[in-house]
Amino acid sequence: MGLMSFLRNRAGFILTGAMAVAILAFLLGDVVKSGTPFWAKNQNRVGEINGEKIDVQEFNQQVDQTAEMFKQQMGGNLTPQMKSYAVQQVWNQLLQKEILKGEIEKIGLEVGKNELNDLVTGQNPSNQIVQAFTDPQTGQFNRNQLVTFISQVNSSGNAQAAQQWEMLLAAVKEERLNNKYTSLLNNSVYVTSLEANDEYQQRNKLANFKYVLLDYASVKDSEIKITDADYQAYYDEHKNSFKNQEETRTVEYVVVDARPTAKDINFAKETINKLKTELATSTNDSLFASINSDNKYPYTFVKKGQLSPALDSVLFNVPAGTIVGPYESNGLFEIAKVTQTTVGPDSVKASHILLNATAEGGVQKALAKADSIKGLLAKGESFASLAVQFSTDEGSKINGGELGTFARGRMVPVFDNAVFNGKTGDIKVVESQYGVHIIKIENQIGSAKYVKAAIVDKAIISGKETLSNAHSKANAFLTVATAQNFAQEAQKLGLKAATASRVLAMDNTLDGNEAPRELIKWAFDAKKGEISDRVFETEQSYILAHLVDVQPKGVLPLTAVKKDIEPAVKNAVKAKLLTEKMNAALSGAASLDQVGQKLGKTPVAVENIVLANPVIPGVSLENKVVGTVFGLQPNKPSKAIEGAQGVYAVQVNGFVNPAAIPDLNAQKKQILASKIQRSWASIFKALQDKSEITDNRVKFF
Repeated sequence: MGLMSFLRNRAGFILTGAMAVAILAFLLGDVVKSGTPFWAKNQNRVGEINGEKIDVQEFNQQVDQTAEMFKQQMGGNLTPQMKSYAVQQVWNQLLQKEILKGEIEKIGLEVGKNELNDLVTGQNPSNQIVQAFTDPQTGQFNRNQLVTFISQVNSSGNAQAAQQWEMLLAAVKEERLNNKYTSLLNNSVYVTSLEANDEYQQRNKLANFKYVLLDYASVKDSEIKITDADYQAYYDEHKNSFKNQEETRTVEYVVVDARPTAKDINFAKETINKLKTELATSTNDSLFASINSDNKYPYTFVKKGQLSPALDSVLFNVPAGTIVGPYESNGLFEIAKVTQTTVGPDSVKASHILLNATAEGGVQKALAKADSIKGLLAKGESFASLAVQFSTDEGSKINGGELGTFARGRMVPVFDNAVFNGKTGDIKVVESQYGVHIIKIENQIGSAKYVKAAIVDKAIISGKETLSNAHSKANAFLTVATAQNFAQEAQKLGLKAATASRVLAMDNTLDGNEAPRELIKWAFDAKKGEISDRVFETEQSYILAHLVDVQPKGVLPLTAVKKDIEPAVKNAVKAKLLTEKMNAALSGAASLDQVGQKLGKTPVAVENIVLANPVIPGVSLENKVVGTVFGLQPNKPSKAIEGAQGVYAVQVNGFVNPAAIPDLNAQKKQILASKIQRSWASIFKALQDKSEITDNRVKFF
C-alpha cells in the first residue's frame, strides 16, 4: 500500500481517532488569510478563547467530521441532535485545549525531543500513535506499519503526508503536556487520617431519634401575606444560586401537533401490504428491496441480534422463501423475505496474496498466475514467502499476507463468501474489484445460524392532509397572537401555551420537547416581548414562540427570579409562623413527648440514620435536621429546626458507634480517588470562569 493510499485509508484514525488531533488543523498557529477585511473576519468568528480566534469555516469542518463519527457509531442518518452534540463536543475540546495551554505555558511544562521520540517509537507509545496505527482487521497496534510510514514520510517528499504527520506529533505532544499538568494537580490533593475517620463516621455511625413535624402544607397560602421584604430577604440569602453562567432566555411557546393520524398509519400499512404481495413474485429480491425500502439494508448474511426485535424473533425460525410481516417498529412497518439460511462461523482468520490484474496483463493472465501460485502452495511452498514475493497489498505482505481475524461483512462479498463458505486449510482463488486473490483460510471461529433476507420498510409519516391542517392551525394562531394574549388565543384554538425558562443558546429542546435550532437562534436575536414572525417546524410539529424575558450573564436581579422563588418564599414565611408555634410547645417541655402532646402530634421514631445519607424515611431529604441530630446529646429535645418539608423538633434516643476502621490506608485511597475526580472538575470550572471567552455559536449553528 502506497503512502497516499495509507493516508486515505487511515484518515479517520489519524484525524478523528482523537478529538485533540481533529481540532489541530486550525489551532496550530495563526491562519493568515490575505484579502479578507477585518470586519468580515469578525463576522465569521464562532468565538474567542483567551485571545485565540475561532473561524466558523474551520470550526464547521471539525463539527462535520465529528458528526460523521457519531453517525457511524450510532447508525442511521445524521440527526439534529447528533449535529448539536458534535458542535458541543468540538467547542468543549477547544475550551479545554486553550485554557490548559495557557496554564501549561505559565508554569513552563515542556516535552523534550527524546521524550517525544519515546512516545512515538518507544516500548509504550502514546495512545494517539497506537490508535492511528492499529490494524483494523486485528485490532492490534502494528509497529511495522508505523515504521514504514515514518520511513516513507522522510523519503517521499510528500508535503501532505508530512503535514499530517506533524499534526499527529503535535497532538501526541499536547496529550503528554496535559497529562503532566493533570498529574501536578492530582499530586496536590491529599487526604488526612482525620478526614478518613470523619468520612467513615459519617457513613457508619447510626442515629436513632424521634421527631415532631409541623408541615408547611398545614398552613394555607391564604393565611399568609408575602411582602417585598420577604422576597428580598430570601433573595439576599440565596444570591449566589441565582448566578447565570451564560445568557439565557425565557420562551413562551405553543406546539401544534402534526404527528401521523390513524388515517396516515392505515395508508402506510396498506402500502407495505401491497409491497409484500409484489415481493412474493419478485425475481430479484435484493433489487426490489433496494428500490422500495425507505431504509436501505445490506443484503448480506446476519445472525440473531442484528435486526429489529420483531424481525429478529421470526426470521431465524422460518425456511428460505418465507415472507414475514408487516411488523410495526420505531415508526415504520417492515417486511422481509428470507432468501438463504446457513450455519457457519462467526469470524475467520485468513491470509491472501493480491495480484494486480492490470499489471499482470489482464484478468485471465492474473488468474493463470494465481493457479500457478496455488500449485506451489500445494507442493509445500510457504504462503508467507510467496505473499512477500508476489502480493501487491503492501499492508498485508509485510506480515506474510496475514489479514487477521474478521467477522462477516468486513470484506467484499466475493471474498466473504469464499472464506465463510469454505473450511479451514482451503486455498481459494477469487476475483474482486481489487484484483485476483489467492486466499488461505487459517481458522474459522464460532458457529451460528445466519440468514440472508431482503428487508423492506415504509416509514409511518404524516400525510399531506395532516400537515396541511396542522399548518393552517399554526398560521391561524400566528395571525391573532400578541404578547398580551398569547396564552388566551392558544386556548381558543384548543392549544396550550407553555413556558420554558433558562433556555441556553445551544439548546435544542424546550422543556424536553424537540425544538429546531432556528427557533433558539431567533430567541437569542429577538427583543424581549417579540413574537416569532414565522412558524417553526420539527418532524412532527409546528411551534410558535414568544420571547418573554432575557436573562444576562451574571447574578440575576430579584425581578428576574421573583416568580421562580415564590414557592420557597411562601415556605419561609410559613416557617416563621410554625417556628413560633414550635417554640411555644418547646417552652417548659422536658421531652419530645410533651412537645407532641402540646401540638396534638405523636412523635415519629426513626432508626439507623447516617449523616452521609440525611433522608428521613417517608418525608424528604433533610440536611439541616439530620445534621442537627448528630450534634445533640441524647434524651434532650432540640430547638425548632427549619427544614425542607416543615419545622421540626427532634430528640436523640441514642447513637450506635461503628467499630474502628479496618484499613485506614484503604479508606484514605478510596476518598482520595473521589476527591481527585471532584477537584479536577472544580479546578477546570475555576479556570474557565476566569478565562476570557466569547461564544458566538448561536449565530451559526
